[in-house]
Amino acid sequence: MTKAFVLLNTNLGSESEVQDQLENVQGIVGVYQVYGVYDFIIEIEAASPHNLKEIVFSKIRTLKDVRSTLTLSEVALS
Repeated sequence: MTKAFVLLNTNLGSESEVQDQLENVQGIVGVYQVYGVYDFIIEIEAASPHNLKEIVFSKIRTLKDVRSTLTLSEVALS
């Protein structure tokens, strides 16, 4: 299982519409609206790094009114 957090910016005034769309994306386990530099922190759990990439690139970044994303993925330290 791969876990990541995506920091997301939207177009001004589109936050509730984007949140509704995000909550329907398979693999997203949390959508948190925040104040500051970013509009949302999105928590993702995926079966593999490849699946994580598919969720971010094909399901999140393609949504209308998404301006930018920054993906923070876990790294196994041993």
